[in-house]
Amino acid sequence: MDDFDRFLTEDLNDEGDVTSDSIFNNEVAKAYVIAKEDCVIAGLEELKIVFNKTGLKIKLNFKDGDFVTKDAIVAIINGPIRSILKSERLALNFICKMSGIASETKKLVDKCNAINPNIRIAATRKTTPGFRKYEKKAVVLGGGEAHRYGLYDAVLIKDNHIKGVGSVKKVIEIIKQKVTDKIIEIEVENEQDAYTAAKMNVDIIMLDNFKPEKGEKIAKKIRNINSKILIEISGEITPKNIVNYASFADRISLGYLTHSIKSKNFSLELV
Repeated sequence: MDDFDRFLTEDLNDEGDVTSDSIFNNEVAKAYVIAKEDCVIAGLEELKIVFNKTGLKIKLNFKDGDFVTKDAIVAIINGPIRSILKSERLALNFICKMSGIASETKKLVDKCNAINPNIRIAATRKTTPGFRKYEKKAVVLGGGEAHRYGLYDAVLIKDNHIKGVGSVKKVIEIIKQKVTDKIIEIEVENEQDAYTAAKMNVDIIMLDNFKPEKGEKIAKKIRNINSKILIEISGEITPKNIVNYASFADRISLGYLTHSIKSKNFSLELV
């Protein structure tokens, strides 16, 4: 059973769509999936999988990452009405949520790239349980970066790791003794810890909850110590203040992209 089987089971359980199954028999129909607002579209691949799972034929008029305008017909579905209706909501949930994330990511990427063409905008692990890979995929479709997918694919030393060990120096020493094949990133909350980490040649230093002026000053000193270290900015980053960090950061990560985005509006209409 894959994700899509589980998601369909959440809606159908063992009894199926009792409303549609009571009304229809073997009638067939055509349906359009229609954009109700301008957006960067994402989730079309997932939408197609959902409809295919229920025995429907689907034609996509766009591809993931395309910009679509209001009233555009993004997909055409053919098949049994009961199949269309039992998969409608799940398919739309994918495209609505993922398009919201992709569209907002694109907006922030464009704003920051106007200041710094090399800046990268990244997601965090502040995602919906069970839906992370789709949310992070939507960020990438919007021109952003997924960052790490979980606790397994990169080292990110955070405040509680440091507190548990006692110091930045000691925790980096422990990590370097045990991890040799992964990126090592450390989150720092003060100037001295940033410089200590820079002298120990970590790969990435995340400046957490710094004001732009102080963050820029520290970033410059880090680069003077080790120009190869990537500077990431995170913590309380919003669409309103993100541009204040764009000129000096290599990467800006924000949970907003996945936990606070308004979904875009699509509808499915029988024709």
